[in-house]
Amino acid sequence: MFKIICVTNRNLCDGDFLKQMKKIAGGKPDAVILREKDLPEEDYSSLAEKVMDICGEAQVRCILHSYASAAASLGADSLHLPLPLLKDTDAAVIRGFDTLGVSCHSAADVSLAEKLGATYVTAGHIFETDCKRDIPPRGLGLLSDITETANIPVYAIGGINADNIALTKDVGASGACIMSGLMRSDDPAAFIEHLRSRVI
Repeated sequence: MFKIICVTNRNLCDGDFLKQMKKIAGGKPDAVILREKDLPEEDYSSLAEKVMDICGEAQVRCILHSYASAAASLGADSLHLPLPLLKDTDAAVIRGFDTLGVSCHSAADVSLAEKLGATYVTAGHIFETDCKRDIPPRGLGLLSDITETANIPVYAIGGINADNIALTKDVGASGACIMSGLMRSDDPAAFIEHLRSRVI
């Protein structure tokens, strides 16, 4: 089943971030990646505790980002890291997580991530996105190259919306990560349902 994953960016929310997260979690995405990596670790940990509670109530997997020690101290079972950070993180710490996601930008990245224990990867950015205006998108060709060689699920990220999400499935992605569309949506549940209708 093609998965819809929310990737957070509280700075994109028009209103209260935690209220938006309650609406998003209520819409039942397959997971939430709490990506607020601009926050210092202590502030991130405080926010993560609240978002984990929200996701727990909705029975949605919450994947913490960047701060392995904070995730471990909160009892999280899921962590997402950029590949360079994964390479610098103690392997014993990594083994403490059931789910380990890694941000990748090439087939070679994915191969290394697998060797380091990744259980899934995100690949991008695939389409143009306001989050990375100065960087050209890597396109569906990259996504296809990665899905052809990966032995773990690959989730497309970057500029994905209802009009192009099916294209990511067509080239082998196991799911798609959505950031701005969910952060800004007035009705995240309806938005998620609409996305899923495009990849049935």
